[in-house]
Amino acid sequence: MTYAFPPGGHPGQNNSAEGTARFTEAYAVLPAITQRDIVTSFLPGWTGTRAWILARPMSGFAGTFAQYAIELAPEGGSDTPEPDVHAQAVLFVAHGQVTLRLGRRAYEMKAGSYAYIPPSAVWTLWNRNETPSGVHWIRKKYQSVDGLMPPEAFVVHETETPKMSMPDCGDLWQTQRFVDPFDLRHDFHVNLVSFQPGGRIPFAETHVMEHGIYVLQGTADYLLNTDWISVGPGDFMWLRAFCPQACIATGEEPFRYLLYKDVNRHVPL
Repeated sequence: MTYAFPPGGHPGQNNSAEGTARFTEAYAVLPAITQRDIVTSFLPGWTGTRAWILARPMSGFAGTFAQYAIELAPEGGSDTPEPDVHAQAVLFVAHGQVTLRLGRRAYEMKAGSYAYIPPSAVWTLWNRNETPSGVHWIRKKYQSVDGLMPPEAFVVHETETPKMSMPDCGDLWQTQRFVDPFDLRHDFHVNLVSFQPGGRIPFAETHVMEHGIYVLQGTADYLLNTDWISVGPGDFMWLRAFCPQACIATGEEPFRYLLYKDVNRHVPL
């Protein structure tokens, strides 16, 4: 199994510029077709790697996280990937294989592998294979709390994480939680959310959490504030706090996405 990732390349001259890209006061949509070669960045400390930066803290919009999609060429990677000692991270492999070294331990990660990396961790990431690999990378500055130690690092594959059905949905809506929601050491969650065809969020969720939503598989009609947008593999949605949202899965395969949200901390005043 592989998952959606920025396509790169460049559309031909016969393509229309019209599409579903949106940037509003409440949300943004970056369709896969916009994730092309001309918007990549090359990061200090990385070799053979390019990055699509999909979200970054912005005053007046969403301020808690940054979200990248990084493509590692064969022998691409970094021994100094994170420049901010206070930053924590989640890595989720979309395709290919990478070697993550955390301290003295090495982990071979493939599509569906998930890693949580705490602040101040010493880690490296390399693609030691003959084909490119794609990794989703979410970064957030850790909000420390007196009496709580930061979480430990861990690596797991999605097949080792149970799918929990949401209430009263007949198993049409399921969430894979990689972190215990009651573990208050964590100040953000990155989950996998799945809908079977016809499954839906049956109300307009409206809440304080910011979201980064990367569609890994399938299609849906997604409510963002007052607009219904059709989304599919590789599309990215970026929601500020209190933006209403809902969805209805369409098509004949499951609709799945990688979901970021900030949790478990007081609001600074």
